[in-house]
Parts: sequence; C-alpha cells; structure tokens
Amino acid sequence: MKKLKNKKIWITGASSGIGEALAHALARERADLILSSRNREKLEKVKEACLEYTSFCVVQPLDLSDTEGLEIVVENVVKKVGSIDILINNAGRSQRSLAKETSFDVDRSIMEVNFFGAIKLTKLVLPYMLKNGSGHIVVISSITGKFGFPLRTAYSASKHAIQGYFESLRAELKPDNINVTIVSPGRVKTNISLNAVTGDGKPYNKMDDGQAGGMLPEVCASKIVKAIKKERKDILVGNKELIMVYIRRFVPALYHRMVTKMSAV
Repeated sequence: MKKLKNKKIWITGASSGIGEALAHALARERADLILSSRNREKLEKVKEACLEYTSFCVVQPLDLSDTEGLEIVVENVVKKVGSIDILINNAGRSQRSLAKETSFDVDRSIMEVNFFGAIKLTKLVLPYMLKNGSGHIVVISSITGKFGFPLRTAYSASKHAIQGYFESLRAELKPDNINVTIVSPGRVKTNISLNAVTGDGKPYNKMDDGQAGGMLPEVCASKIVKAIKKERKDILVGNKELIMVYIRRFVPALYHRMVTKMSAV
C-alpha cells in the first residue's frame, strides 16, 4: 500500500466540500499539500486547519475556466514545491436545469471547467511526472458520468467525457509508471447544489433533498484516500444511489423506466 507521508499532493476545489475534506484527510497522512480554488480566503482557513497535522501546506488560487492562465499557475506551483507526486482534479461545477431551458453558454462553461480545465491542468503537470518517472492522477467524476440524469445534461456530459479521457489516459501511461484513479461519487453532503448553475447561469442556491441526506464529505474523503493508497483504478463512493450504476449496466430497460420517475433534486 502506498505511503502518502511527504508526498506532494495538489488538490483543486480544496476550499469546500470533498476537496476540503480531502485536504484534512491527507494532512493527517502528513502529506505536503498544495490547495487550489478560486477563493483564497477560504483556502487560507483550510490551510490553517491542515497545518495542525502537516508541516507543509501552500495555497495557490486558480480558476479552471481560465485555461489560458493555467500554465503560469503550474509554473508557480513547481517553483514552490519542486514536483507533483499526486494531482487530484476535484474542482467542478454542477447544473440544475432542463436542456430546453439552458443556454448554450452555460453548457460550454460547465464543459470548460469540468472537462477542459481538468485535462489542461493534467497536461501541464504530466511532463513533471514523466520526468520523475512516477506519479498519480486522481479525477473526481460522478455517478452521472456512468448514466444520464434529468436536469444534469451538460454536467453529466462533462463527467462522461472525464470518464472516457482518463480511462484512455490510464492505458497510455501504464508504461510510464503513472497511475490514474477515477472516483465517481454519488450523493455527498456538500454545497454542490447550492453552487450549481441554472439555465441562465445564475446560482441555484438550494440544497437538494438528496444532497442533504448524502454521505458526509469526511467519509467520502476517507474512501478516496484509501483508494489512492491502494492505487485503485476506478471507485464508486456513495450509498443506495449507487445501485443505479448497476441497473443501468445490467438491466437497461429498468433504468430507462426508473430515471424518468426519480427525483432529480
């Protein structure tokens, strides 16, 4: 099992939710942390909490929608820490709107953050891992990357794209001693629905009932850390909602009947 002590781990979306919980969990593993999101103030608070357990934690704000600016961000991080052992692509944006009521600009913005932002950052970090002869790339997808779901058209599409890209990347990087782990969470009790965008791009600002009753982010983070240590390739994290993945795979006719009747909030 992989030891994480002193491993240089970069987490995006680290200011709240699963990302923040991962930062705390990895700090307890004595990892060296780089924390990123758009909100520096929140990152500084997470950093303060992490430094109770680890001696190294730095903040590097970034906006994944600004893919052109990511090259400078990566250069700054490498100057600070030297190399990246593990990259956790966690940042993302969700959606709560019907396709017929969603502007194309919103579709594009979700893909820009969830897909293009993640792969651009990965492409910029990858040369350093190749130079070191090792590395581990983790991407937080979603169970909606395994099946479609109402009110999530662009979000689900971005997560399906993530699945395909990083599965392919894993196969390519096997000879280079670089691991790829795809994590597909179900309902986790975070602010993802509050921060989701509606059809015109405005915040949804509501906590979904399903989200409110979801797995605690600390439990989710613990499972992800275990998967990283074991170098798992693909994991599902959640509760009873995960059964939909298997129904979709093995009984698709039942899935198609169920998905139109399930609450999408």
